Parts: sequence; C-alpha cells; structure tokens
Amino acid sequence: MAAATKIASLEDILRKYIPENELNEVNRLLYGKRLKTLEIPTSASDIAVLLDFELKGFVFEAKQEELRKPRELAKRYNMVIVSPILERDEIHGDVFWNTAVIVSNTGKVMGKTRKNHIPRVGDFNESTYYMEGNLGHPVFETKWGKIAVNICYGRHHPQNWMMYGINGAEIVFNPSATVGELSEHLWPIEARNAAIANSYFTCAINRVGSETFPNEFTSGDGKPAHKTFGHFYGSSYITAPDGSRTPGLSRVSDGLLVAKMDLNACRQSRDNWGFRMTQRLELYAASLAAAIKPDYQPQIVKE
Repeated sequence: MAAATKIASLEDILRKYIPENELNEVNRLLYGKRLKTLEIPTSASDIAVLLDFELKGFVFEAKQEELRKPRELAKRYNMVIVSPILERDEIHGDVFWNTAVIVSNTGKVMGKTRKNHIPRVGDFNESTYYMEGNLGHPVFETKWGKIAVNICYGRHHPQNWMMYGINGAEIVFNPSATVGELSEHLWPIEARNAAIANSYFTCAINRVGSETFPNEFTSGDGKPAHKTFGHFYGSSYITAPDGSRTPGLSRVSDGLLVAKMDLNACRQSRDNWGFRMTQRLELYAASLAAAIKPDYQPQIVKE
C-alpha cells in the first residue's frame, strides 16, 4: 500500500516503462485522440504552486459550425453571402431541411430560406431525407438590394419564382446541383424566363464535376446500378429583367462570374411590359383555391 501511494499518476508509469516511440500509440488506445493543452493564466499557476495542488488544462474541440467562416468572410470583405447548408431542426425532431442562409456584410445572419419543392426524380429522390420548406418566400433587404434564393429544383415551378417577385425581390439566386442527362436542355431557359416574367435579375448557379460512391446504387427508375449521379454541367449565368443574359461559365471547371447590375432595370421592365399590373392574382387565387380541394372538377369544355 505504501508503494502505491508513491505513484504520482498512471501517466508517470507509462512514461517510465514504455518506449517513447510506442507511447503515443498507447495513449491513443487509452485516451482517444490527443487533446490540445489549455493555456493556464500565470495568476492561476501561481495559486497552484502556493497551495500545492496540480493544475492542468485541456481543450475538447469540435468542427467549426458551418456558418463561422462565411460570417467572417462577409464582414472582412464587406459582402453578402448566400450559404447553402443542410439544416438540422433540433426543435422539431431533428428534421432535415435544404436551407440557404443569408449572411449580411456586417457578418450577421439575416435569416434563412428553405427549399420549397423537393424532387422525387431518379437519383435525386430527396424526399427520403428532406422535408418541404415551410418558411414561404422570404426576401432579404441587403445593403445592395432585395435578394431571394430559389433553391435548386424550385426553378421548375413558375409559382415559386413568382412569389419572390411579389415579395419585392430584385435579384433571385438559384443555387443548384444538377446533371446533364436530366436537365441540361432546360437550364438555359428556366431562370431566364423567370427574370422576364417577374421583372428581376436571376443568377442561375450550378456546380461542376462528378462524385463517385464506393458502392453501386439504384433509384427505382429501371436503370442499371451505378456509382455516380452523372456530370454536373456548371454553365452558371445571369439574366436581366429584359431577358438579356451573360454567357454561361464553363461546363467542366470552377469559375467566377462577376456582374454589375443597375437595379433600376427592374422598375423599367415593369413599366415597359406591365406584367405586374396585368397578372390578375385574384383570378388565379380563386382557381387555385378550388383546385386543391378533393372534389375539384377541371374546367374542360367538350363537344
């Protein structure tokens, strides 16, 4: 018993009897990953010496939260950042949302928008993990204009684009990850049409490259098992309210598209075409309210 009391710590025994080149592996097996030491203030160290007790400090780290870097960059470079994320809703049963967060040029989070329309198309059957958005069509008034985010598959729904316009958007971003065989023939059309119909700028953004998974998978569409989604074709572009647009960026490599926009073009387009004035929302509101009822009868005239 007396001998045991002379052992200062288990670590002392390990350092004494285990070769240095093996000690790190032994510590990993015993304690897991190595912790960083916490710097102890001199005043605290002095008290420990004075009162004769041991004082150590360690740091348990985690990965940075997803928005820390965008917030730092937005403030540092005086810019607004649209940051798409996977949002976990801890308050409501850990529901997953496909979300875009808007970070102000001050570095503060202005708010978020969620993907309203979830695809059930081949490999992109996102209904198995995402829920439909429930935040409506928010528009964010930034230092440089009123912006909104129509996430990915939402570009296929004209009413989705329309609601951002009704709420006052001047620029609508469409961050996407879509592949050639599925949608490339639609890509140059949809965001451009939305800009014209809603008298605002649209920024159609698509990634490039491909992803290969270790195991083959199928998606219930009759296609053979495969390991990739296909080729993400990029081709990002910007359209003005009058329908004029930039050329697309590369289909195969990353790129940066810079545009200077005069937002007066939004008002001028509305004045030239009168789309907002003539859209007759009350007509469609009544028809849509009827169409969602289970006893709805389509308005079809037969001979």
